[in-house]
Amino acid sequence: MKAVSVEEAVAMIPAGASVMVGGFMGVGTPERLLNELVRQNKTDLSLICNDAATPGKGVGKLFDAGQVSKLTATHIGLNPKAQQQMLGNQIAVELVPQGTFVERIRAGGCGLGGVLTPTGVGTLVAEGKRQIEVDGKPFLLETAIRAQYALVHAFLADYLGNLTYVLTARNFNPIMAMAADTVIVTAEHIVPVGVIAPDHVVTPAPLVDYLITNG
Repeated sequence: MKAVSVEEAVAMIPAGASVMVGGFMGVGTPERLLNELVRQNKTDLSLICNDAATPGKGVGKLFDAGQVSKLTATHIGLNPKAQQQMLGNQIAVELVPQGTFVERIRAGGCGLGGVLTPTGVGTLVAEGKRQIEVDGKPFLLETAIRAQYALVHAFLADYLGNLTYVLTARNFNPIMAMAADTVIVTAEHIVPVGVIAPDHVVTPAPLVDYLITNG
């Protein structure tokens, strides 16, 4: 793990990159990294996150600035700008049922090719996907999701990069930290090694590539 400034971290992300962004309903969203993505005008991003947030908040700022070309998410219903961009064919959108979304990312982090799920069988979700029968029941093969970069926000990070989370930040941040080539982390507090008890570590340091310094 290397400690860097937010400017240095975002400068490493090229235009056209695939980027996972953690957070759920505003909790655990790496706002400083998103602000810097906007400031450095990183465009043509393939964004993977739970939802499109709302204008001016979280990943919504990327839609405000027109920096997203593809979105993989569970819904975009709270962001009219993202909806307009989808309807205007300015962005490609893949909507994924939330449980399937989580499991596809988890599969990506575990080195699996995908998961089998009954969700979507017999619906539009099944179009173009392999259907596999197990014990007489049909399942869809949903392929794993990985990204070049995961942007993660933790509650505590220690000097080695061990992380803990609070509240709904734990919904997506830990699995996204497993499913990207490069993991960049912001934290509410950066503490000495030992403050986070070993059995309280959720994301272990070897998964973290860069920690954004505070202050």
